[in-house]
Amino acid sequence: MLTGSIGESTAQAAVDTLVSALFVAEGARLVSLARFFVEDRTAAEDLVQEAFIRLSRSAGRIRDPERAAAYLRSIVINLARDHNRRGLVSLRHRPPAVPDEPSAEETAAARESRLEVVAALHELPRRQRDCVALRYYLELSVEDIARTLGLSPNSVKTHLQRGLRSLAVTLEETR
Repeated sequence: MLTGSIGESTAQAAVDTLVSALFVAEGARLVSLARFFVEDRTAAEDLVQEAFIRLSRSAGRIRDPERAAAYLRSIVINLARDHNRRGLVSLRHRPPAVPDEPSAEETAAARESRLEVVAALHELPRRQRDCVALRYYLELSVEDIARTLGLSPNSVKTHLQRGLRSLAVTLEETR
């Protein structure tokens, strides 16, 4: 009996270490990723928090810790889709978020062309938008995107090519 509890506490410590390391390495980037899919920062932070909770609950089943970041990104994307589709119960019952105050970094980066790109990105079909955001915003490799979205690398390349072509056409029309 004592041996079982020691093994369980060791496993829990490994899960806690994995989740903590992922939070430090990926937390801010995941909030930025979620912002592509939801309207306010508070909702994006809530989605990322929920993703970490879900990861910690299932982390004991993860056999390859190197794939945990991709798994976490896919959780965030799925939660964002769910939020947009029908909203999470916990998010639905909170008061409206106070509009974000832009940081100095965000203000410097918020040029008009960036806003046009983001608007054009929202017009893309879901898979193309997911692939383009992961590739060019989070700078993931095609293989990492494939693992995150559960697609083949060739499918990711196709979605990227079509998405970039659509973005180019849309942005050319707005200028």
